[in-house]
Amino acid sequence: MGPVPPPGDARGPRARLTVPVLAFGGILMAVTQTVVVPLLPDLPRLTGSSAGTVSWLVTATLLSGAVLTPVLGRAGDMYGKRRVLLLALGLMAGGSVLCALTSDIRVLIAARALQGASAAVVPLSISILRDELPPRRTASAVALMSSTVGIGAALGLPLAALIVQYADWHAMFWATAALSTLGLLLARWAVRESPVRSPGRFDTWGALGLAAGLVCLLLAVSQGGQWGWGSGPVLGLFAGACVILPLWWRMQLRAKQPLVDLRLASGRRVALPHVAALLAGFAFYANSLVTAQLVQAPLASGYGLELSIVATGLCLLPNGVIMLVLSPVSARVSTARGPRVTLAVGAALMALGYVVRIVDSRELWVIVAGAAVVATGTTFAYSALPTLILRAVPVEQTASANGVNVLMRTVGQSLSSAAVAAVLVRHTSLVEGVQVPTLGGYRLAFILAGTVALVACAAALAIPSEPAPEGARTTAGRGGPAQETALDGR
Repeated sequence: MGPVPPPGDARGPRARLTVPVLAFGGILMAVTQTVVVPLLPDLPRLTGSSAGTVSWLVTATLLSGAVLTPVLGRAGDMYGKRRVLLLALGLMAGGSVLCALTSDIRVLIAARALQGASAAVVPLSISILRDELPPRRTASAVALMSSTVGIGAALGLPLAALIVQYADWHAMFWATAALSTLGLLLARWAVRESPVRSPGRFDTWGALGLAAGLVCLLLAVSQGGQWGWGSGPVLGLFAGACVILPLWWRMQLRAKQPLVDLRLASGRRVALPHVAALLAGFAFYANSLVTAQLVQAPLASGYGLELSIVATGLCLLPNGVIMLVLSPVSARVSTARGPRVTLAVGAALMALGYVVRIVDSRELWVIVAGAAVVATGTTFAYSALPTLILRAVPVEQTASANGVNVLMRTVGQSLSSAAVAAVLVRHTSLVEGVQVPTLGGYRLAFILAGTVALVACAAALAIPSEPAPEGARTTAGRGGPAQETALDGR
């Protein structure tokens, strides 16, 4: 038997499988969050509940994912990234099993909340890749890992639609349970625990404060359209967020070992990528959301194609293929020109894709082409964001910092969903006795998303272009002690 390869060595079979295993976990996370979408119209009948109650199957996953991503990221930095990654994958598998075993809407909502923990898989995996891989492999691996969010989302919809159409709806959750269990076992076998730790005590009060503030904010945003933006509960939730989050911010600045290092996060080299992540998340989500609704609109609307759910999923499938194929290309651009340029190019491409959508949204090939351009831009933007964070924070804070960056994407997607819904609701016409969005409403949504993408491009260009510290280039990817000094961004 030959010698055991050292950490970061790509010769051992486990080391060679680390990247594909982690990417598989990221894709599973996105698939798990997406598969319930085709079921939503039928679940009120299948579970004996109202449409409003069923919508919590999406809301619960969103809220738990937003809350747990930065919390589990910090826990990974402190107690071991592999350990927390396995916990997140285990919760994803357990939630899938619960969904497969029940038709009780209350249990389903609780199970979907468990699955929300899987949102931490991507930032934890990115941090593991930084610790374990040699620097020459880190950029491409991180780009692939970041793109798994879009790849999984594009694969999840047609997969779920096929299962729902040809099998019992519980089979969909049995499939995700089997895949999640496989991902857990593979990660346990292939992923080595990183020795890089951030010692100290976990900031429990900081985690509770962040959870309370995010729940108030995201619940108000996600349910505002259904409850009424001027209703008492929504206004109360927004007021709660406005009170809790500033208090949490002040508490974090005073804490000796905060959940989120706000002084580091306030520097331009960290703050601007977080802002760009929020804006990119907004622009990315509008692409999938609006495309799915537009192609399913009735023919009588004058623009709709009246496609089935399966056909709609197949229209979105090329986006996932694009993100898979172009992730190494985006990594090479980041290596040659820097991730700041890659992010700016990606945001500009997203805006260009929406220009295509504005010009023509009647022909299927133009719709698919425009969505593909947006997906191309998303690949470049999403692959650059974690690289920017990795270059700007100490090695012992990578999981928590990337967790916050993923959180900002989630907030952007939530805002996108609310904004697009508000636009389409205000621009409708009566078609065969049913109110459907007008083509002008869709174009207005494209204008909004394209404008946000341009703002993301401007944020990218404003990021300081100074190179990373020498420690970041030499230590990252080796799993050694934390020797890096973060740039303060000033």
